[in-house]
Amino acid sequence: MKARNITIPLCITLFLAACQPNKQPASDFAKQVNAARRIEIIDKEALNVIDSSAAIEVIDSGYKWSEGPVYVKDGDYLLFSDIPNNKIMKWKEGMASSVYLSPSGNTGGRKVEKEPGSNGLTLDAKGNLILCQHGDRRIARMDAPLNNPISKFVTLADNYLGKKLNSPNDLVYSANGDLYFTDPPYGLDKRLEDTAKQLDFQGVYRLKPSGQLDLVTKELKLPNGIAFSPDGKILYVSNSDSLNMIWMKYELNDDGLIKNESLFYHAKEYDGTNAGNPDGMKVNKSGYIFAAGPEGLWLFNPAGKLLARIYTGTKTANCAFSDDQKTIYITCSSYVMRVRLK
Repeated sequence: MKARNITIPLCITLFLAACQPNKQPASDFAKQVNAARRIEIIDKEALNVIDSSAAIEVIDSGYKWSEGPVYVKDGDYLLFSDIPNNKIMKWKEGMASSVYLSPSGNTGGRKVEKEPGSNGLTLDAKGNLILCQHGDRRIARMDAPLNNPISKFVTLADNYLGKKLNSPNDLVYSANGDLYFTDPPYGLDKRLEDTAKQLDFQGVYRLKPSGQLDLVTKELKLPNGIAFSPDGKILYVSNSDSLNMIWMKYELNDDGLIKNESLFYHAKEYDGTNAGNPDGMKVNKSGYIFAAGPEGLWLFNPAGKLLARIYTGTKTANCAFSDDQKTIYITCSSYVMRVRLK
């Protein structure tokens, strides 16, 4: 797949007013974020997804590193991780945000200074909360109903062939109930050089309902965001290596493992910069990919063409759709933002 084409047929930059956040930090950083927020339409195909009158709204702020959002239809609220604070937060329209779960990722007492909390969150077919837990280095299910959360968990996967996982990061279910997840070392304080690291690679895995754990690939240095195409035949994975900012595309066979792999997109112009890395992603029902990347949230079509960027003004981690997919929520640095979609 070719990198971004320098000659583009349409480039409309829309500087958009934003709503007042619930908690706006009074700082130069906050002012810079406010000034930088904008949407860049690179190809007119993007207008099938993003309305030209959309605004980037800051709906919450004041976190250390917001991540892993999931929208809960039953109750109409957003959950997201604040990883350094070892908490999951709850945001609901018209209400002040609140702590939903604490601790969320480091429950076993292991000393983790930088990123102890949960990261990626999702719901299984029964409506249970499934978590990537950095501190506990596992995929876990909260052993409590969503409307009465407690920090009690059931381990779904914590090792591969007897060696402890690094720190599961993001996750997605396939239609048949298999759970796919990425396992970079971000929950280890010294990352790749941490002495607690037991695996000599960073894998992408498939966890079957039976508990069987299969390695999908170990070829990416820092696998991070993960998502499926609507038909479940294509698995997308981002690589958060600042020197090789790529998104990969994996065609799966009937067994749910890789049949063919290809480069989906390479953000070559950002390699080596400090503008943020490829991170979490979501795919809408039409197959358009919203992917956290340098400077914001990137919009691709299924062919790997870059259509638009939503510049958040700060490093961007992940995103989640509302149930009707008419809103996308974005976790970025200390903020949570949203954009209304078509």
